[in-house]
Order: sequence, then structure tokens, then C-alpha cells
Amino acid sequence: MELLETFKFSIVDVIDIILVAFLMYYMYKLVKGTVAINIFIGIVMVYLIWKLTQALQMQLLSNILGGFISVGMFALIVVFQQEIRKFLLLIGSTNVGRKGKFFKQLNFLKTEDVSETDAEVIIAACTKMSHSKTGALIVLERNNNLDFLVTTGDEMNINVTQSILESIFFKNSPLHDGAIIIADNIIKATRVILPVNNEKKIPIHFGLRHRAAIGISEKTDALVIVVSEERGQISYINNGEFVVFKNNLELIEMIKTDLA
Repeated sequence: MELLETFKFSIVDVIDIILVAFLMYYMYKLVKGTVAINIFIGIVMVYLIWKLTQALQMQLLSNILGGFISVGMFALIVVFQQEIRKFLLLIGSTNVGRKGKFFKQLNFLKTEDVSETDAEVIIAACTKMSHSKTGALIVLERNNNLDFLVTTGDEMNINVTQSILESIFFKNSPLHDGAIIIADNIIKATRVILPVNNEKKIPIHFGLRHRAAIGISEKTDALVIVVSEERGQISYINNGEFVVFKNNLELIEMIKTDLA
């Protein structure tokens, strides 16, 4: 009888567990695929061991781990600076309030999510632009809403097609300068000004387009595709890092997976 009373759950306890699971899920999503994922897993393991030592009343080890966790919280703010920024941006994003978007993000049990953005069309346009060495900077919106960047350029509402993308970045086009933002296969804005990262060391043959791509992918969870005007090379940037791919088919699959 005492054992049953010990494990008795109230509705508040259930809500508490759901909220913790929700928080852990989004923290994992933010650090997945980055170096920080190993740190995140390590922190979770240390915390579980700490709770286990408390339950077993191992006072010495429990005090040591407890002190490590309390002091280490300040270090974690520095280590996870970019991830914390993205998480707070996600919480405050207006995308959460968009019709159907909130419930889509809460769908933990869904194993596969089909993105509405047509990656094949985008890469086909980029491939053609790479052959003609036409520079391009394409930002793909994910969970973080990028409306704060739309105001820096020209707001649009155009369906993504290969011809539209090629015409936007055509060298004599008035819209080619800057980046475009795509969300759910809609071009939201053109001539967008992106924050440039001047701290990260990148190969000398990469220019401002690539630095801008790194900057926006570090500050948000957006994906960025860059076509070099000098070399015609297609680059894919996620979480502030260049992602290596063998061919266009592999790049398309990467984009689909990351968008989902």
C-alpha cells in the first residue's frame, strides 16, 4: 500500500513529465548533427547518474556531481550560446502560432515528414546557374520564422519554379543582389540582407555570400544554398558549417531530410 502511494501520479505530475519531454526533444533537435550533441548527451548522463546517487544516498559522489552540475551551468551558457539563441528564437517565433504549424511541431510520433519545399527544382536551378557561374544565395526557412529579415528586402509571394529562380539571380536582374527566402515552396522575399560572419575562418576563395550563409545558419535553424559566382560551385550550409555531398542527388536528399 505504501509503495502504491509512493508512485501515485497526479495530473500535475503528468503535465510536468510531458513538458520536460517536450523541452528535451527540442534541445535534442537543435544540437542534432552538431558537435554539441556529444556534450548534450554527456550532460544528460551526468545528470541521471547524479539523481541515481541521490536515490541510493551516496552522499560523497552525489555532492561532487551536484557541485559539478551547479557550477557547470555557467559554462554551458557559453558552450551552447548558439543553440540557446536558436531555442529562444524558436519559442518566440511566429511560426508556432501559424495555422497548423504548432500541432505539426508537436507531432513526436510522426516518423517521416514530407516537406512542401521542392528541393529538386531548387537544385536544378542552382545546377544551371553554376554552369553559367551565376551567383545565388538561397535561404530555406525551417522552424525559426525569418520575417525579421523580410523587411530588409523586397517582400514577395511567388511559387518556386526553376525559371523564376534563374530569372531572380540573372546578373542583369534588379532582384539578383542579396538573398532570397523560401518557406513552404513560396519565395517570401528577395534582395534580403543577411548578417555576415566575420569571425569564422573559411577558405579564401569563399566570399561574402558564404559568410552571410554561415551567419544566418548560426543565428537561426535555416538551411542555405550558395552558388559561387567565381567558381560556379554549389555549397550547402547548415548550423554554420559546410556540408559535404557527393552529387546533386545526395544534396537533394540531405535538404529533404533536414527540412523534415
